[in-house]
Amino acid sequence: MSAMDKLKKENGAAPDELEQLVAQALWDLEQNSSELKAELKMLGFCAAKEIDVAGGKKVIVIFVPCPMLPKYHKIQTRLVRELEKKFSGKQIVIVAQRKIISREKKGRRQHKQKRPNSRTLTSVHEAILDDLVFPTEIVGKRIRFRVDGSRQLKVHLDHKDQQNAEYKIDAFEAVYKKLTGKEVVFEFPVAQEAGAARMQHAQ
Repeated sequence: MSAMDKLKKENGAAPDELEQLVAQALWDLEQNSSELKAELKMLGFCAAKEIDVAGGKKVIVIFVPCPMLPKYHKIQTRLVRELEKKFSGKQIVIVAQRKIISREKKGRRQHKQKRPNSRTLTSVHEAILDDLVFPTEIVGKRIRFRVDGSRQLKVHLDHKDQQNAEYKIDAFEAVYKKLTGKEVVFEFPVAQEAGAARMQHAQ
């Protein structure tokens, strides 16, 4: 095996420079980290993308196969910490590679099978939010309607994780906007506000 065996691009497409660097970093950790070796041996990724963040910072998004995401979650805190060291402090987020299946037009059968709920636009965008903030829990959501008619999603994160996750808020917002085209604001509300948002989200 080699570093490039960690990368499984669709249709055999050639990797770009960033993807080669990510593959090498994962391979190096697999070979040299006693903490991560066993888990990384069975894991790979589909693609990597670098996104600009406010303040001149950058974040690297690593897209992984959906079935592998739970295994990544088991080591994600340690893995992200080691990768951020290797990439000179650039922030790292891990997101599952999901495909959106469009809604069929009335009277026209476009897909052989019924569209799974997990493949709808809304479901995929919701899943991206969960991926971005993991292991922090989303405790509520609100939609703010602006005067010009546009909408802004406010996502409330568990206040107990603020110290560990707050430095990544700008990165979460930039990645979500890049992947979905939608604006989002992440906040750490106090317990009373979070409870109200949770109730609104449940309705």
